[in-house]
Amino acid sequence: MLSEAHSAYNARDFTRAFTLYKELAKQGNADAQTSLAFMYQNAQGTPKDTAQARLWYEKAAQKKQPYALFNLALLHSEGDQFKAYELFLEAAVLEVPPAQYEVALMLERGLGCLQNYSEAAFWYEEAAKRGHAEAFNNLGVLYKEGHGVAVDMDRALLCFQRASEKNLPTGHYNLGLMYDQGLGVEQDNDKALELCRKAAHGGHHKAKEIIKQLQDEGKIVF
Repeated sequence: MLSEAHSAYNARDFTRAFTLYKELAKQGNADAQTSLAFMYQNAQGTPKDTAQARLWYEKAAQKKQPYALFNLALLHSEGDQFKAYELFLEAAVLEVPPAQYEVALMLERGLGCLQNYSEAAFWYEEAAKRGHAEAFNNLGVLYKEGHGVAVDMDRALLCFQRASEKNLPTGHYNLGLMYDQGLGVEQDNDKALELCRKAAHGGHHKAKEIIKQLQDEGKIVF
């Protein structure tokens, strides 16, 4: 029945999916409880009901369903950062990439936990191993600045390249800075400008300012 519910959901037959997930959720299926909570949270096949979403996430989280832990952490993040960190960490240990990223971010900033750059680097790397673009970027920053890890421009460059390859505007921008300053790579102002343009096109605020300044000075035509 779970596969039938997933198929209905993927076909955007939310009414059918909701009915099936609810039946399975009441039987104690943690995956169905998580999906049911998500549908309550996003008004899919049912009116939006955050209280019901939280209830079903909590039931699934008690069974250590990874994405229930993650989504429950997101609900707590606006109010109780300590509880959010605890739940993100549980999901991170269960190899949920966005949870690994959130744990790293909280450790880097000292939100809901003691600030710890080396632990942040560890979790950014775990998320990056699983293809998380922002994790690649933030890990690159740690290697560039030497926070929690030894300064390593080669690894910073590689991380920014991976983030840029995933079309992350901040990745484009940071990789552009590496080319502009000749850090870990031969200086190349044309390449730096190309990446800055990509970042600006993707909405990166600082990159937009740089491009506008160069335009105003008549140095480029965008």
